[in-house]
Amino acid sequence: MPSFRYQAIDASGSSTTGVLVASDRASAIRQLQVRGETPVAIDLGEAEAAAAAAATRQEVARTTGFSLPRIFARAGRPTLSRSDTANLIRELATALEAGLPLLQALRTVRRQADGEALPAILDYLIERVEAGQPLHNAAREYGPPFDDMIVGMMKAADASGRMAEILHQLADLLERSVELRRELVGATVYPMIVAGLIVVSSTILITFVLPRIMEPILANGRELPIPTRILLGVADTIRTWWFLLLGAIIASVYGWRTWIRNPDNRFQFDGWLLRLPLVGRLLRDVAVARFTRTLGTLVSAGMPILSALRIVRDTLGNTVLMQAIDQVQDKVTTGQSLADPLERCGHFPALLVQIVNIGERSGRLEPMLMHAASAFDRQVSNSIKLFTKSLPPVLLVVMACVAAFVLIAILLPLLEMQSAIGG
Repeated sequence: MPSFRYQAIDASGSSTTGVLVASDRASAIRQLQVRGETPVAIDLGEAEAAAAAAATRQEVARTTGFSLPRIFARAGRPTLSRSDTANLIRELATALEAGLPLLQALRTVRRQADGEALPAILDYLIERVEAGQPLHNAAREYGPPFDDMIVGMMKAADASGRMAEILHQLADLLERSVELRRELVGATVYPMIVAGLIVVSSTILITFVLPRIMEPILANGRELPIPTRILLGVADTIRTWWFLLLGAIIASVYGWRTWIRNPDNRFQFDGWLLRLPLVGRLLRDVAVARFTRTLGTLVSAGMPILSALRIVRDTLGNTVLMQAIDQVQDKVTTGQSLADPLERCGHFPALLVQIVNIGERSGRLEPMLMHAASAFDRQVSNSIKLFTKSLPPVLLVVMACVAAFVLIAILLPLLEMQSAIGG
């Protein structure tokens, strides 16, 4: 087992140093706490630190070289979905909660792992932890599915000595994000199906049905009404230049992806999304709920507020809100409270600002944030319900307008022809 150099404070307040042999850093922390000492710093022993550094250098050299095999080595590693990652962390937390050391817990989870990706990931983590590396370092080196938030939580769990508790919190956070994503997908599936049917049915009607109906009228040489001429022109364009239209669509998609990669353009687009009546409110509520729950979980795990803000920033998914967190972070760095810059940036609700203010003043920021997260989750559910109930009527109105225009384009020449015959 690896050894750890430690610096601690005993019950009398004196500083102590020494070396412990433990399966992992969390076990070493628990040994010190059982002895009545408060750990100040715990580092790997010289041999283990050298082995870990060598392994890290080999990994960096292997994954950051300039040859194509090295470039794609990390990208080609098996990964997991968000849901499977949450299950993995939950199982690991349960094994640790049962009293198993980290390495033994990883091996226990590995024996029950199935599929291809999960055993490969666990084998990698076990190999690195056996070499004396902390779990968060091994997860960071592996890459996806372990993002900055997961690695940060693992680091906080390792530093606090509450590995099982904090990993359970991380699993809860991941599961909630999966549930939220499923709610959003479920809310948009039906409207997208309706929109697709509108496009397909309108294209078929204009391209194939309308020209056949208008053939007898065109044969008489009568001048068609403007709506009819517009639809026939669209139909003729689609039939004649469909390959150019397809190329234009592909070029538009490529141009859009190129345009949106520009940070300034992405910032403008994200700001426009936030200003949309229904979509903007939904996006803001989702981001605020994710921000509150993630920040509360990280802070409750013992992570400093600045480090937590850096991690939370990358989970928002909107560059306008991310820039707002950057400004908040800069203000907090200068010694200001968290509530004041949150209020000044103008993108976060007054309820969140007030809760953060009360939490900072009372010294109970972590539980206040978690209570607020539950409230914002309910608000997200309400926003999703409003979105799902409002969008289908809007699409129905659009479909009715399209159908009315097509109907007018068909009926006008028939009515004119009937009038001419009757006259």
